[in-house]
Amino acid sequence: MKPKSKVLIIAGSDCSGGAGIQADIKTVTSLGSYAMTAVTAITVQNTNGVKSVIPIPANEIKNQIIHTAKDIKPDSIKIGMLHSTLVIKKVLEALKKIKIKKIVLDPVMIAKGGAKLINEDAIKILKKRLIKEVILITPNIPEAEVLTGIKIKNENDMILAANELLNLGAKNVLIKGGHLKSKLVKDIFLNKNDLKIFTNFRHKTKNTHGTGCTLSSAITTLYSCGKPIKKACDLAIKYVNSAILTNPNYGKGHGPINHLNSMKINKKFN
Repeated sequence: MKPKSKVLIIAGSDCSGGAGIQADIKTVTSLGSYAMTAVTAITVQNTNGVKSVIPIPANEIKNQIIHTAKDIKPDSIKIGMLHSTLVIKKVLEALKKIKIKKIVLDPVMIAKGGAKLINEDAIKILKKRLIKEVILITPNIPEAEVLTGIKIKNENDMILAANELLNLGAKNVLIKGGHLKSKLVKDIFLNKNDLKIFTNFRHKTKNTHGTGCTLSSAITTLYSCGKPIKKACDLAIKYVNSAILTNPNYGKGHGPINHLNSMKINKKFN
């Protein structure tokens, strides 16, 4: 099968394979596209948590992006963990140079086990500059709380936080509702013209490691294949839900989901 599109992933590595670059590559490949990477950090982690984070020098991250895109121009870009102010500045420089418009930002800040993966100064520049350069931002509830300063306890708070992200310059927002304790999981999609609430049953499982990375990479892939951004979110949520439901039950902690669960992507709009 020939790849439908080319996706560049800018994110950290997860040696256990469930999240980060490894999850991103599996997702892009499973959805029928070609994955390229710019590694921002190497993490030592497994399903029980993160042991350490080893940053890649910021200039080398920039070089990875430019050098890769100069040879194989991506149709879209997914951005994951950016751990410092300098890294974000260098990524912004690289994005300006390669001129790709279809960019999805997953503002990775806190690992599943609670470890913080980004510093305060980096959060400030992400809010001030990077958020304006992307087509979609996909925070979970703790990340949306950090970015907006709004305590999220329910669906209305999610909508309030999404509006605040639009005020900060976001074009489209998808706030993931998995952290709320409810039988139904509600994900809120919002832009200046549209509000959509994606509602799904919660699967009772501890095996949800890498769901955020997987979702943002699935959206980026679907969007790169020509789907409108809201439709890309819809299909990507379906893909992740199926991946959770069919998880392989690996590891002693928060296990990975099943990236081999696949869907055929056509280049036509749905």
